[in-house]
Amino acid sequence: MANKKENLFDMFPPISTDEWMAKINVDLKGADFNKKLVWRTNEGFNVMPFYRKEDLEGLPTLGTLPGEFPYVRGTRDNNDWLIRQQIQGATAEEILANARHAIDRGVESVGICLCGDLTPDQLPEILKGLDLKKTEVNVACCPGKAVEVAELMVAAIIEQEAATEFRGSIDFNPFKRLLKRGLEFPKDIKETSLALYNVVKDVKNLRCFAVDSYMLNNAGAYITQELGYALAWGAEWMTMLTEAGLTPCEVAERIKFNMGISSNYFMELAKFRAARMLWAEIVKAYGAEEECCKMWVHAVTSQFNQTIYDAHVNLLRSMTETMSAALAGVNSIETLPFDLQFKNPDEFSERIARNQQLLLRDESHLNKVVDPAGGSYYIEVLTTSIAREAWKLFNEVEENGGFLAMLQKGDIQAKVNESGVKRHVDVARRKEILLGTNQYPNFNEFALDKLQKDGCSCGCGCTKPEDGAVEYLNFDRAASQFETLRLDTERSGKRPKVFMLTIGNLAMRLARAQFAANFFGCAGYEIIDNIGFNTVKEGVDAAIEKGADVVVLCSSDDEYATFAPEAFKELNGRAMFVVAGAPACMEELKAQGIEDFIHVRVNVLDTLIGFNAKLLK
Repeated sequence: MANKKENLFDMFPPISTDEWMAKINVDLKGADFNKKLVWRTNEGFNVMPFYRKEDLEGLPTLGTLPGEFPYVRGTRDNNDWLIRQQIQGATAEEILANARHAIDRGVESVGICLCGDLTPDQLPEILKGLDLKKTEVNVACCPGKAVEVAELMVAAIIEQEAATEFRGSIDFNPFKRLLKRGLEFPKDIKETSLALYNVVKDVKNLRCFAVDSYMLNNAGAYITQELGYALAWGAEWMTMLTEAGLTPCEVAERIKFNMGISSNYFMELAKFRAARMLWAEIVKAYGAEEECCKMWVHAVTSQFNQTIYDAHVNLLRSMTETMSAALAGVNSIETLPFDLQFKNPDEFSERIARNQQLLLRDESHLNKVVDPAGGSYYIEVLTTSIAREAWKLFNEVEENGGFLAMLQKGDIQAKVNESGVKRHVDVARRKEILLGTNQYPNFNEFALDKLQKDGCSCGCGCTKPEDGAVEYLNFDRAASQFETLRLDTERSGKRPKVFMLTIGNLAMRLARAQFAANFFGCAGYEIIDNIGFNTVKEGVDAAIEKGADVVVLCSSDDEYATFAPEAFKELNGRAMFVVAGAPACMEELKAQGIEDFIHVRVNVLDTLIGFNAKLLK
């Protein structure tokens, strides 16, 4: 039977790229291929609608296996990542109890923040209660306490005879002062870094020099920005400490990259592949052996795209983010709970976040010894494109004196903030979609009573920014302005009613009613939809009976020339009047006093702020 097997695809003749393009152009019916089907990414390169084997010619990502330099396909011959969870608690006893609880339910890596009332001298009690041979432990602390924390960790590791098996890190990040608060860089960091290295050097897998590029992600940085600056940050550690007398391998093997993950699934997958490849080349350029060029990456889901309203959608976003990191072969993943913005968060969201990764772990194909990207033409091209743009940015940083020099001038903070501003504008215009916030909101949801008080979950240098020497990062989430708008509606105690006056062409009136409902729902208004009216007067009378504050005319462009003036006159100022669409007769309608039109080209946020100003008086 084996000799009779046929290759299914041999039954079909090969199709050339030119033939595909000819067919596509026929289907486009004269429309421009580049405008219709080519995607221009925010990262600065184009993405084609399809790729073929010929597109792989000359790409630098090919020709190696997992575990082979430059590690584009992974730093190891399996894809077994660690499930990490940040452990909350006010005391050492509470931290330990919560850590054990999480470990019993599948967590393999824990994060501990020594902040608030939790001081370094309480760390030994926590570590004593954990099996340091099996559980990865990652401790965050203020930079000035890093050496003390390291001494306590090493003592606990040695006491458990776990120096060989232990895996973990100390999040020593002196750059945080500049990034989060614009404050001066500590002058004694080189000496502190050397002292820290000397404490941890006998515990092979205790990493202590942090590259926390997730901070850039949370401030709205684009993917190539995060990667380019992360590489420059790592290179800053390499330069600083090799010049201080450490070997390239001694430094590289102590650096840990803590990177963010956005919801751009394939781009993020490609980012991690590009990151390993570029970092390997950077470390090798310092003269390190290839084994020392492996990048250790912890991935954490983004906070920039988390939302207060329709918070369970955060679950879907983080699931996508977690899977992209898992397939990309990172070392550990932390899925943030999806209700961080709410007061009194219970274990539910922590459990859901953890279970997402446990579900992924159950997928046996993820642990096969294969390229996590699956050899996709698309992923290979994306990896190269991201690497190319990130490398340009890395070189730009190096040409301007390095990562620290640019931080001290505020240049990196300014560039990331500029991207954050653009992304906020894109969210306001719905070019970037946040499901449940600026598109398809839950009209009947309220969140005011769920908000947590001001403050942060970790006191390690995350107090409110002060006026520093230079610009610092802005961590406003993408949804923050829409949330402010909607919370203002809740606080006002008045919920405006928006009435859909649907009339005329059936398809157009239904489509525009849905558009208008989503539009005004973003402000938390009450939406009154309708199947349709036979006459304009019938619709206006129904709107007044319902106590409408806003009446939205929903019909076709051709019919607006007749319906809009009639409805505007019939309404006679008893409610605000809005036309859903941008008809050719818009200027003529404006000349008759009709001012408000909503359509895909308007800034949704600014428009709704204007409505709030009029309706919530």
